[in-house]
Amino acid sequence: MLILPAIDLRAGRCVRLRQGDYSRETVFDDDPVAVARRFEDAGAAWLHMVDLDGAREGEPKHLDKVAAVLEAVGMNVELGGGFRTAQAVKTALGLGLARVIVGTRAVREPDWLAEIATRFPGRVALGLDARRGCVAVEGWESETRQTAVEMLRAAAALPLAAIIYTDIARDGMMAGPNVEATTHVAKASPFPVIASGGVTTVEDIRRLKASGTIHGAIIGRALYEGTIDLKEAIAVAGDPSAG
Repeated sequence: MLILPAIDLRAGRCVRLRQGDYSRETVFDDDPVAVARRFEDAGAAWLHMVDLDGAREGEPKHLDKVAAVLEAVGMNVELGGGFRTAQAVKTALGLGLARVIVGTRAVREPDWLAEIATRFPGRVALGLDARRGCVAVEGWESETRQTAVEMLRAAAALPLAAIIYTDIARDGMMAGPNVEATTHVAKASPFPVIASGGVTTVEDIRRLKASGTIHGAIIGRALYEGTIDLKEAIAVAGDPSAG
């Protein structure tokens, strides 16, 4: 199982939100490049980045910071937050990102998702962020009536790279991941599913891995607050990219 350490960017700094609430922010570091280097030194092969300002405003706002990270490290980097046009996706991929994560417009407009997935095969991941089972959009500030599984069934034929599944109620709360819900989504998904939200301890990694269906796990606040050691997490996950 892959381990993806996370950097969430807001106003140029590394932050974490609780349950996606922009008023409940903790700033952990002013230097995303330094954080990325620490993650790489610990053995991470993938880095998950989110542009929180971009998610809220509808267009990427931190491509300069992302470009600096890409120049500094050799990890595969994925980026989400504000990708609502094909041009924005193309520009970001041109920086050297392994893939971009689309959410709001992809959920609202399935035809647009089909267009960009086909245009950039294997380079687009779909972010499905769920609250009470339903997918949320607009930086998690609006909810739809669709479930994650319904979205997956509709997108099954597309050449997507992965699904990033976030349980919003667990995100940033240090309360453990929703293994049951994530496993349910992973079993229904024709694409690799990466779990996000609530991973707090190495035991959480073991539980996700034991599902046998979850491809990876994103770890954020737990790394910054020290409840998980990244090297140990990678070892416990048996991260195939770490060797």
